Amino acid sequence: MARLDVNRSGELEVFVRVIELGGFSAAARACGMTPSAVSKLVARMEQRLGTRLVNRSTRQLQLTPEGCALYERGVRILADLDEAERCANAHAAPRGRLRVNANVPFGHHFLLPLAPQFLERCPDVTLDIVLTDEVIDILEQRTDVAVRAGPLKSSNLMARKLGQTRMVIVGAPGYLERKGMPAAPDDLLLHNRLGTSYVRAQAGWPLRHNGVDVVVPVAGNAQASDGEALRHLALAGLGLARLAAFQVRDDLAAGRLRPVLEESNPGGLEEVHAVFVGQGGYLPLRVRAFLDFLAERVDIGAQSVRS
Repeated sequence: MARLDVNRSGELEVFVRVIELGGFSAAARACGMTPSAVSKLVARMEQRLGTRLVNRSTRQLQLTPEGCALYERGVRILADLDEAERCANAHAAPRGRLRVNANVPFGHHFLLPLAPQFLERCPDVTLDIVLTDEVIDILEQRTDVAVRAGPLKSSNLMARKLGQTRMVIVGAPGYLERKGMPAAPDDLLLHNRLGTSYVRAQAGWPLRHNGVDVVVPVAGNAQASDGEALRHLALAGLGLARLAAFQVRDDLAAGRLRPVLEESNPGGLEEVHAVFVGQGGYLPLRVRAFLDFLAERVDIGAQSVRS
């Protein structure tokens, strides 16, 4: 029989984090521990079980067959434990601080308008919202959920697709009256093409003309740190900008912006995901509740928010 002074569920949770996050340091940050404490905890587990769970190297950890079996069962055990605790308390509710990072356009058009509804549904949760178009390390920033647009890089993180949106080139009526409406992608070379300053920004604007794919480089006298700031520069008549359709839906309907070269728009879609740390069903209740809420209320494909 296991000794009662051994917190096996706590050790198992740390071990699962080590594997999911790919190392002792990342798991330590996620668990609020030091890397040496995490390493010693795994070593104690190996000593108690009488088998090696991971092979350590300077670059990475590699699971042994025994470690792989423990990890796979451990994920299910922790998920079952979490579910059992929720079932034991019929009045269980999400609680605690929920740190959310989102790109600025999604934040302004979806997250901030919906925040009051989420907090009304989950009054014991405290939202900590950070908006930036830079891709952050959610482990270093101690972030629960990050909303990201565009292709996802391979990682140990989990992702839930929230939708996808078209990209559209737009300009203010006053600017287009001064500079003229482009009739072909080459005409864009005569225009002020506003860009973004963050590293992951696309090198150019993909278009298709006479069946040929072309990329028009971004070149202008101004750039912005996020897509929403770029939208305001376009509204001010400074130049053309390529933005998500949900950002400019109301501006296009009101005539504040006009679409440019839609006939050359290849119709490519940019996906939007909620990214988080977790495996299978093992998620804090506050995170699960928030992900379900976003999936329920956000409809990026229709460029609208359900109310």
